[in-house]
Amino acid sequence: MQTHELKPKHKLKSKKRVGRGGKKGTYSGKGGKGQTARSGRKMVPIIRELIKRYPKLRGYRRFDLKKYVAVVNLDSLDNTFKDGEIVNPQSLIEKGIVNKIKNRIPEIKILGKGKIEKKLIFEGCKISETAGKLIEKAGGTTR
Repeated sequence: MQTHELKPKHKLKSKKRVGRGGKKGTYSGKGGKGQTARSGRKMVPIIRELIKRYPKLRGYRRFDLKKYVAVVNLDSLDNTFKDGEIVNPQSLIEKGIVNKIKNRIPEIKILGKGKIEKKLIFEGCKISETAGKLIEKAGGTTR
């Protein structure tokens, strides 16, 4: 069999004739000017309803670093720090437990989740009551 002897498997579909009336409606599938061409009508965007639901916040707003407190649990400190090391915001960033926010060190609070068995020295961190008790029980100090 040669390439010039090949025949299509299916019959060709006839091209639809549009724009000559009939069952396709007044514009016959070609669309129309519609709402935009009518006097006194305005297009209302669908998203307008969503926009109107949002609260209207006035004035300049910025991210305040003082309000952001990085939370660290005792079990993560017990896993990463060695006995007798100093735990402060800088050391927590170096170890990768806490990240800087906009190149600034956030306020850090130590919570009492988990166990601590190492004597650690805490500086420049807020400490919860339960965490403070567990640190003192393990032999660590807070400054």
